[in-house]
Amino acid sequence: MKILVTGYTGQLGYDVVHHGLQLGLNMVGIGSKDLDITNKEAVSQYVKKVKPDAIIHCAAFTAVDKAEDDKDTCQHVNVDGTNNLVEVAKEINAVFMYISTDYVFSGEGEAPLKETDEPRPIGQYGRTKFQGEEVVKQLSDKWFIVRISWVFGINGNNFVKTLLRLAETRNELNVVGDQFGSPTYTSDLAKLLIDMINTDKYGIYHASNEGFCSWADFAQEIFRKANIQVKVNSISTEEYPTRAVRPKNSRMSKQKLMDNGFNPLPRWQDAVERYLKKLTQEVK
Repeated sequence: MKILVTGYTGQLGYDVVHHGLQLGLNMVGIGSKDLDITNKEAVSQYVKKVKPDAIIHCAAFTAVDKAEDDKDTCQHVNVDGTNNLVEVAKEINAVFMYISTDYVFSGEGEAPLKETDEPRPIGQYGRTKFQGEEVVKQLSDKWFIVRISWVFGINGNNFVKTLLRLAETRNELNVVGDQFGSPTYTSDLAKLLIDMINTDKYGIYHASNEGFCSWADFAQEIFRKANIQVKVNSISTEEYPTRAVRPKNSRMSKQKLMDNGFNPLPRWQDAVERYLKKLTQEVK
């Protein structure tokens, strides 16, 4: 199987490509410097030349706050770019997997969100990712939409790396404690995505590591597992204003994964422990 992966220079795309290579699959990873996905003609030519059996579309405009000030670029990348890729995928009869986000939901309530719950995005990033979902459903016959949350991986920046860096000069940190969700380790997620793409169990899925926590809980666990003494003060969303509104409830039900025979990802605490060990090895 030949799989084209967009967003190779990001956290998830990097791990998807490398996991596929470990399995002996023919993986082609590309970043924005390799292909401008907003250029319809360039996308068509490139994909037809590569002729993949499947496309895993990890590339996206993910700067949530910046998206509010640069709405056009966010729209072009997340909607037009997706449209360009899906169209050519259908032409060559390739399976299309679109990586989406918890931000397609408004974040109301406390119950875990199901795949069938109605998306109500509250910011430009979430709106464009949901529009991307709609494009995939309309244009492709063989599609997966996988919504993920709170991503961390070896390649690129993330919450874990930021906290470890801050801990070098701070012994106390304020972290939001009233937004809840599930961290997602890209190494774990990559294995699931490759498993999924080799099936015809198409549809919308939620995928993240098992268990729920707040950002403050997440921070405390990171420092505990890293054996770093930093006091974490749990604060409200209102005490930490941001340009874009964040959903307070990003808990997602992963029941559909299990109903379709896919293994759930390990618990998020276990993922943090393994990730920190890998980070230490990378430094060495």
